[in-house]
Amino acid sequence: MNLPSFYYDKLTWEELQTAISQQRVVIIPIGSTEQHGKHLPVEVDNFLARSVAVGAAELVPDDVLVMPNIAYGFNTHHMDFPGQITISGRTFIEYCLCITRSLAYHGFKKIILLNAHGSNMPYLDIVARHTMLESKGQALCAAIMHTNLAKDVAGDIRESPLGGMGHACEWETSMLLHLNEDAVRKEKIEDEYGLPESKYYWNELQNSPPVSMMEWWSTFSLTGVSGNPSLATKDKGKQLYETTIQRLAEFIREFKAREIRPRRDRHDHSETGPAVDLDFLLQF
Repeated sequence: MNLPSFYYDKLTWEELQTAISQQRVVIIPIGSTEQHGKHLPVEVDNFLARSVAVGAAELVPDDVLVMPNIAYGFNTHHMDFPGQITISGRTFIEYCLCITRSLAYHGFKKIILLNAHGSNMPYLDIVARHTMLESKGQALCAAIMHTNLAKDVAGDIRESPLGGMGHACEWETSMLLHLNEDAVRKEKIEDEYGLPESKYYWNELQNSPPVSMMEWWSTFSLTGVSGNPSLATKDKGKQLYETTIQRLAEFIREFKAREIRPRRDRHDHSETGPAVDLDFLLQF
């Protein structure tokens, strides 16, 4: 059976059973509803996560399913700006795990958590690990921050100094200019660097610092921006977007073909059996 769509929610249960038999890779776009300065809407992370997922799926439509977005994430540090919707870390992990557990139960063995909001990543790493552990190695789950797929290109085309690609910045604004220019309030674009200079800590999508730390956003940004959105261009956004979807499509094919290797328990439990139930250790 040929499927009429690569959108998960457009299919019937019978068509989804076919997708399972085809062992399609499932992509879950994950973002946040969060301020992005005065010039970008609060949908930016959700819009970019979905745009990248769909763009890659269009390149490999027979290998993938794209699920509906997880539209809310962990962003309590932005709550001093009106409009934020934040989910606690523990709730976010459990919610995402409910989705990946469901997919694994149905028989999907390759799952990608495609993220567009940096502060989700520590939690999504836990979700991906628990999905694989709880499925006893029968499902593989990968967590990807979409910007990680094009860091080299961003480094080549950027005009901003270190810190210029932080948030609502040269990178994100360029991608919005390319994908949805009408959503950018160009007259409201304003650069802002609020963090003190340090050789160990800064805020960047392209060039990550050696020290990870996140302060309340309002302590270093008055506008919500961290970086140089004034240097954003449609051409930069096009290069970043096309590189990202091409590399994601390449990974999808590699991931789909990846062998799920069996576990090899090296313990000798022949006489007494294990002293502790491993399922207990897997509880979050």
